[in-house]
Amino acid sequence: MTRRMRVPHSEQTPAVLLVPGLSGSGPAHWQTIWEEQYANCSKVDLAKWDDPHRNTWINNLNLAIRSAGRPVVLVAHSLGCLAVAWWAKFEQASLAERGEAMPVVGALMVAPPEVDFFPLDERVARFAPTPTEPLPFPSRLIASHDDPWMGFHTAQSLARRWGSTLVDAGECGHINADSGLGEWSFGREQLALLLQHDVAIAAPRASLPTTPVPAPRLEA
Repeated sequence: MTRRMRVPHSEQTPAVLLVPGLSGSGPAHWQTIWEEQYANCSKVDLAKWDDPHRNTWINNLNLAIRSAGRPVVLVAHSLGCLAVAWWAKFEQASLAERGEAMPVVGALMVAPPEVDFFPLDERVARFAPTPTEPLPFPSRLIASHDDPWMGFHTAQSLARRWGSTLVDAGECGHINADSGLGEWSFGREQLALLLQHDVAIAAPRASLPTTPVPAPRLEA
């Protein structure tokens, strides 16, 4: 088992919160592998994994973000992307009213599912309609050409609406455990680019090592 090492962090060092989708992320899922390999990554417990409830997921995500106590980067997969989009829709207005800064500084949105028209699983339709407002933080939407949950052209359109950088992942299904990606080095590279380039506008000193433990960390 890979040893996880905790390192000190400053208030400006982003925490990486992993946001799973329907049924959570099993042991072979890249999100679980990242959580095991990187001490700076932690998975959000949204609860009701097999019986998702939109507001429950949004509230649990909000609690995790608030509990981080520092800027947050979200790495969402599948239905987790819709939880992030709904959280952003609700929280942006609330933050503006309170005069508070956005705690999320960036997001990696991986393989969001179609929830509005003929969804692959009726449970994801509970998150319809898909929020169409631009996300209030830098983001990258990673899509696959043979994802049965959302066509690539639909993903392109969604990236435009969210103001996300579209990232072409080739043909790797739903970018989950069934895709056989292991630790998914391509995704790690995209997270590094998000932090080192996109988020750099708001947090110019943030960076992410692209090598695994013994000392995985975000450095200021």
